[in-house]
Amino acid sequence: MPFSLLVAWRYITANSLQTLLLVLGVSLSVVVFVFITALINGLSIFLTQETTSKIAHIELEPANKIARVLTNDNRFVAQPVSTLQRKQIRNWQQVIEIAGSTPGVSVISPIVDGNAFLVRGEATQPIAIQGVEPSKVDAITNISSYIIKGTAELTTGGLIIGADLADELGLFVGTPVLLKSERGAERLLSITGIFRVGLSSLDQRVGFLSINVARPLFDLPDGITSLGLKLDDPADAPAIAKVLQNSTQLKSTPWQEKNKSLQNATDAQGRTGNFIQGFTLLAIIISISSALLLSTYRRRAEIGIMRATGISRQFVATVFIFQGIFIGALGAFLGAAAGYQLCVKLASITKADGSSMLPIAPSEGGYMLVIILTIVGAALAAVLPARAASAVDPVEAIQQ
Repeated sequence: MPFSLLVAWRYITANSLQTLLLVLGVSLSVVVFVFITALINGLSIFLTQETTSKIAHIELEPANKIARVLTNDNRFVAQPVSTLQRKQIRNWQQVIEIAGSTPGVSVISPIVDGNAFLVRGEATQPIAIQGVEPSKVDAITNISSYIIKGTAELTTGGLIIGADLADELGLFVGTPVLLKSERGAERLLSITGIFRVGLSSLDQRVGFLSINVARPLFDLPDGITSLGLKLDDPADAPAIAKVLQNSTQLKSTPWQEKNKSLQNATDAQGRTGNFIQGFTLLAIIISISSALLLSTYRRRAEIGIMRATGISRQFVATVFIFQGIFIGALGAFLGAAAGYQLCVKLASITKADGSSMLPIAPSEGGYMLVIILTIVGAALAAVLPARAASAVDPVEAIQQ
């Protein structure tokens, strides 16, 4: 063992109480770092999972097309107001084959969607209809787990609606209701299920139909309006969306583009966490630096004797830097272990419904990062005391 390392160890063990308090202070800062990191990363994971579990990870839909005007003859008084063609995917079976062979795609659901009105007596409420295959009603949003009345089975004349919409129209399971589509078609349907997701955009505005029932309502005998895709890893959506857009020539939209507010929120949380982490590291540096500076003044006589016997300034500086590394390493490992145990304990606390009280992820505490940063920070904190110790005049120190 290098002699400077041995001297540094003896210095920090000579006053065990002071060293213990210093190590505990460093450990407490590391615990705060781990807790904040695990909480912010856990919250980001929770929000992402909550969002991606209710929506398609990628949506394939045709781009807007403008029909070509056949003539520019000025003799025609009446000119077309709009030439925007209706969006639909006619070769959707081929698109499903292409998407199904793409690595990372786990579920594909054809969708016929459109706007309609629910009419009961004199009451009318707008509703966004999604026509899906009965076997894939849970493919995009796991509606079955949110059903509070009835079932999620899509029968030929069945309609599943949200609880808020059902309350506004006074609808119950088995109640007949008239559905008027945006294309002018009407059909008398029966409520087969009522769900409550907890999002007003779903509970008040969305209804689910069998795709075979939705086709005539929205005048789509052959085509569909979009394809919803679920992925093995939602984070891969932008890359897979680009591949599918090139291979299908359809507009491919990853979920991140439609949920930019979520991305902005998680980024803001990450920046806030970085500030807190920076302050905890600053507290570690200040505490170690101040403690070693006091040690420098208290050991001036010892330093003077060492310098008088021929010990170099570099040796003295190395001793104090090693002290900082020792304190930083001990505090980092102790704090990382304590922080992990704290996160595990907090993650095990659940609410009445069985969900976690805090969206904390013990595995995302940044343990290796905080250990490395703490040791490096401790070494940097020891630089100033090391320079002060190496600059001690041996004659003046011995005289004092």
